[in-house]
Amino acid sequence: MGEARWLTVRAAGGRDLEVLVDGPDHGTVLLFHLGTPSAAVRVPSAVSAAAKRGLRTVIYSRPGYALSTPQPGRSVADVAEDSEAVLDALGAERFAALGWSGGGPHALACAALLAERCVAAATIAAVAPYGAAGLGWFAGMGQENIDEFGAALKGEAAISEFLETAAAGLRAVTGGTIADALGGLVTEVDRNALVGEFAEVLAESFRRAVSTGIAGWRDDDLAFTRPWGFEPKSIRVPVAVWQGAQDRMVPFDHGRWLAANIPGAQPRLLDDEGHLSLVNHIDRILEDLVELGTAQN
Repeated sequence: MGEARWLTVRAAGGRDLEVLVDGPDHGTVLLFHLGTPSAAVRVPSAVSAAAKRGLRTVIYSRPGYALSTPQPGRSVADVAEDSEAVLDALGAERFAALGWSGGGPHALACAALLAERCVAAATIAAVAPYGAAGLGWFAGMGQENIDEFGAALKGEAAISEFLETAAAGLRAVTGGTIADALGGLVTEVDRNALVGEFAEVLAESFRRAVSTGIAGWRDDDLAFTRPWGFEPKSIRVPVAVWQGAQDRMVPFDHGRWLAANIPGAQPRLLDDEGHLSLVNHIDRILEDLVELGTAQN
């Protein structure tokens, strides 16, 4: 097992991306796209589950988060170019993509746009496209997220003002205060999951996400409320869609929509899980992902 190490990768336009590499030195890359807001942090549960399967966990901060250079106006699809830069820097030809919450669309972008390198993808509580036919995007969503995305729909000035206030509450968040900080977005099953190491990791990711400002968070939110730059129906690599019915951050119907609209997607729709508690299944999720990638080859 190699030591966790930080890299700086040069991306298009001379931008820098901060990258965390963790796990077996020569393992197949698991490119893990974290949620919104987040910056790269070590996720021991995922790294351990990945390493058992010979996977090297790679997490990078999307543009505007922590030490990654902002990329105003970026689309979800733009993540593919940055992901390719990271893979090239590591000398990794093939990879599997995993995306949690706001990272879900970015993992799907990798599946759609880097299909020759992506062996499989999985989403955990992923956001579906805004305005998608047959989806009530806000239905079942907690008020805090309705307010946040409502501000994003009004444009950059409105979402920036909203997030400056929200970020102030995250700069000193801890594992012990994170459930209260998330307010009405946390269902009972999610509150029960927000303990110990997981709560500390999530709090650290939130603190780092806003450590250099709100550019990354702002540009994620704006990207989710605009066309992604690819169609989920264009995806041809194997995908598993994990979603919990007790989710007030990204409602269950988002997962149902993705499972129904990604060709051949494997639905993993769990009635008794939420947005955060799903991560307790990381071992099962990675086993599933490896099996999908193996079947592909």
